[in-house]
Amino acid sequence: MKRTYQDIRRANRFAVMRHVIASAPVARRDVATAVGLSVATTADIVSELLELRLVAEIGQQASGGGRPRNLLAPNPDGPRFIGVDIAETYVHVELFDPALRALARAEEDLHPRDNPPGYVLERILSGVATVTAEAGVPLDGLLGIGVSIPGQVRPDGRASVFASNWTWRDVPLRDLLAERIPIPVHLDNPLRASTVAELWFGAARGRENVAVLTMGTGVGAGLAVGGTIYHGATNTAGEWGHTNLVIDGRLCRRGCVGCVEAYVGAPGIMRQLEEVAPGSPLLHPDDQTATINALAAALAEGDPDAERAITATARYLGIALANLINLFNPQVVVLTGWVADRLGAQLVERARPTLAAHALGEAWAGAEIALCPLDRNPVSLGAATVVMEGFLSEVAANGRS
Repeated sequence: MKRTYQDIRRANRFAVMRHVIASAPVARRDVATAVGLSVATTADIVSELLELRLVAEIGQQASGGGRPRNLLAPNPDGPRFIGVDIAETYVHVELFDPALRALARAEEDLHPRDNPPGYVLERILSGVATVTAEAGVPLDGLLGIGVSIPGQVRPDGRASVFASNWTWRDVPLRDLLAERIPIPVHLDNPLRASTVAELWFGAARGRENVAVLTMGTGVGAGLAVGGTIYHGATNTAGEWGHTNLVIDGRLCRRGCVGCVEAYVGAPGIMRQLEEVAPGSPLLHPDDQTATINALAAALAEGDPDAERAITATARYLGIALANLINLFNPQVVVLTGWVADRLGAQLVERARPTLAAHALGEAWAGAEIALCPLDRNPVSLGAATVVMEGFLSEVAANGRS
């Protein structure tokens, strides 16, 4: 793909801001060396970031006989922005500063089954009101709000949500929010929000071609090409969870036959446990979280039923990962989500032999499998980071230099 001047400028801004966040306090010259830009280009971008109040000068560093170097850090008094993680049973809201540190958090419960758009909208607004009041930030003083919603989001911002207990179709959630919130609204799904968080702060930092696999009730992939999120023609790229794994196999929640989600999502793992150990006390038929937690604890104790269930699940995961690596050729595959948090290490360990047997040698040799290293909610973090990216992109699009 051809990249315009604005594309290059935007990517350079992202790289400089990422390094300042990761390495503060840091001198301009050290930023330039780390991100591979000239000192002059880096100084120009830093000047922009200072003007935008995303970065601040916080002191000086001795330079071995020359003039002291000014040190940079994210501006603690800079603009604030919000990230929202909408899951099937909760709305999690966080307010961040330019270092992407969470200054305030709020969580609103959703109904287990029936969550009409108006109800979810009110829960978002309630969470936003809570965090802005706690942080003492007026709503119109925010840089923007990033919202992650489960399912697919059309390029025009209409949400077509496929959460198993919801029946939304073509809900204009971004427009509904924009009517109530006087700041820019960015809307996407948790796959891409998690991928942004990994690119900026996690196991994908410094990588160009990345797959971030979310493992929970559902399964999906966020993809980055050349360090940029890949959306596909209709913003639906990454439905790895609904690629076929077993012909005439199990049905997933959306009615797909034999797909990855039906075998390595939480309901699929529960089904596997039921098949290898009918009547197992580890199985809690109406509680996915309790079952996955029980499996993790039993696996640590060497329970044979847990071992059989996880080994069988890992075989399916290994084939699914091999397909993804053969097709996409990523540098790193990151597993995230609540199932990956509890069982990811055990699944990956047991999946490696199958993965190695089915992946093409060169593609497999160039791919790292990693677990999400972030100790905070990657979805709300990524959603907030999208706000920062959108702001810096808008600066580039307006021709600021």
